[in-house]
Amino acid sequence: MIIQFSGKIIYWRGPAPFYFVTVPNKQSQVIKSISKIVTYGWGVIPANATIGKTLFYTALFPKDGHYLVPIKKYVRNAENLDIEDEISEQLEFRL
Repeated sequence: MIIQFSGKIIYWRGPAPFYFVTVPNKQSQVIKSISKIVTYGWGVIPANATIGKTLFYTALFPKDGHYLVPIKKYVRNAENLDIEDEISEQLEFRL
């Protein structure tokens, strides 16, 4: 299953800084509908993601009825991305 969406990069300052994109409501509901099939525990959803020309493996986190997609440093560097940048992203899930 492949899902596409756009969103802004957000920053969360925790013990280590993290960058995420929030999956919009419509696409989050689709992910939630397959979550029991694809999760490997505690609600985390593994996926292959593509931003621009960069393909990477990641795991989505549920938060407030949506999912957050971590944007790894090497992806941000490869695609020249920063906080508040609007991106288009594709997620692929193995069912």
